[in-house]
Amino acid sequence: MHRHRLNTDGRSPVTNPSASGTPRPIALSMGDPCGIGPEIVVKAIASAPDPTRLIAVGDPDWLVAEARRLSLPPPPRIEPVASVPAGLAHGRIDPRAGDAAYRSIVAATRLAQAGTVRAIVTAPISKEAMQAAGHLYPGHTELLAELAGGVEVRMMLANNELRVVLVSIHVALAQAVAQLNRAEIVRTLEITDRALRAAGLPAPRMAVAGLNPHAGESGLFGREEIDIIAPAVQGARARGLDAHGPFAPDTVFMRARGFAQFDVVIAMYHDQGLIPIKYLGLDAGVNITIGLPFVRTSPDHGTAFDLAGQPGPDGRGLADPASLIAAIAQADQLSRAAAAD
Repeated sequence: MHRHRLNTDGRSPVTNPSASGTPRPIALSMGDPCGIGPEIVVKAIASAPDPTRLIAVGDPDWLVAEARRLSLPPPPRIEPVASVPAGLAHGRIDPRAGDAAYRSIVAATRLAQAGTVRAIVTAPISKEAMQAAGHLYPGHTELLAELAGGVEVRMMLANNELRVVLVSIHVALAQAVAQLNRAEIVRTLEITDRALRAAGLPAPRMAVAGLNPHAGESGLFGREEIDIIAPAVQGARARGLDAHGPFAPDTVFMRARGFAQFDVVIAMYHDQGLIPIKYLGLDAGVNITIGLPFVRTSPDHGTAFDLAGQPGPDGRGLADPASLIAAIAQADQLSRAAAAD
């Protein structure tokens, strides 16, 4: 049976008018200016069929200088925030860059909350640089949840072959295991079900990964599956959700690949879910924050300080904007689905 797939193939449909007319634009926060964020933002906007449907959010001087360095046209629409010091250098962690990245995220979020844009796409940040600037958030996800009023959110990673949602995100592995509980797993399943329905899947099939090898092997390798995860799955099913598991973590992702048996896998902790997604390729992977009152996506990679500011063999830079372009396409699709709901 054909299953609806979220669009992560890198196509940029931002100029296709909706039935009700031309949609509002999408905002792109520039990310850490010392990383590849501004470069891929400039490249993605320049490659769009209609660059005016995308708004770059950040320091205009820095973004224009990046475009000039890459021999590309500057973004036609820039929301000016986050002044970057002229002497800032590519490829290093700097609190001034972390502050600029933070302010760009806040400004893009405010545009979404005001209804000026229909989605935001965030370029990569350095968590270390942002925290050095005094903005003490583990990452984008937690910052966005606070800006949205303290809503419950989850991280979903998606490509054309697999979707995963994480129960815990940016915490130490020992902490993720210690904090595992039924309520959080059930809430994760509820948030995931609601998000996938909003994206166009009428009855999402959700597989739940176990925590331990072989999903605990009936208690031989741990009791978390027996005492926590299985009861959570049963509780979700009692609420009408199509949830299954817990399944052995080393095989459940294969069962969901290509959306053959399941539409999404619920992973118990960060690396359990991100390793299979990233192994399938960074160029098409998209990070989606589900649970927010607006659409937010981002590329599935980091700041790549080693590539930032490098001219490349043709003078057009080394950073590949493919994942950012995929994130824009995903934001376009999700925001259209939300508007039609």
